[in-house]
Amino acid sequence: MKNIKPNAELVWKQLDDLLVPRLRLSIAERGVYSHLLRHSRLEGKALLHFSLTWLARGARVSTNPARRAVRRLIAHGALRLVKRNNAGHVVEVRLPDEIHATRQGRLPVHDGIDFEADFLTTKALRQAIHNRERGFCFYCLRRLTRLIRCLDHVVPRVSFGSNSYRNLVSCCSRCNVQKRDRSASDFLRRLYRERRLTALELIDRLRALDALASGKLPAPLPK
Repeated sequence: MKNIKPNAELVWKQLDDLLVPRLRLSIAERGVYSHLLRHSRLEGKALLHFSLTWLARGARVSTNPARRAVRRLIAHGALRLVKRNNAGHVVEVRLPDEIHATRQGRLPVHDGIDFEADFLTTKALRQAIHNRERGFCFYCLRRLTRLIRCLDHVVPRVSFGSNSYRNLVSCCSRCNVQKRDRSASDFLRRLYRERRLTALELIDRLRALDALASGKLPAPLPK
């Protein structure tokens, strides 16, 4: 991505005509996105480093709505989280026509369920994630039993990972504890170094990780 200033008038038309209606952005989410866009891409910056306090003040919302808005914008692909630490967040702010959902004209859905649907809310939805993995740990491919299986956030909650089917996997308790807040790809490579995955299994798991993030591994929903 080149560090050039886009046409601000065109971007704002796309924001009103495409982004807001297709992503169903709330007033707070629109304000947060607009503020981040103004201080990044519209100033020719590829990345933006910010704190939630600065964001909340600039978008004229309180800290919690700002945090929720950032989490939802990341889930929609409007923001790409590069780094998060005690000093704040580093994100890539995508223009409206760079966001997958706006290019496709609709949000990814599966049997009428929005990709952002919370799959932790009911036992049936949680079971759907387990069913998708067919009784194996998503990470180490170990056979699971009810005693050792659990759900893991691929992108950790501390990094604004959502509860959607694109971010939840069924895994063994050992992998859940060891992964913690690591990135899933780094954790898979650790499993390979520890010889818990073969080279071919590592490639397969990394491909599955990409498919999961792009919504190509929907959880089979209860009838």
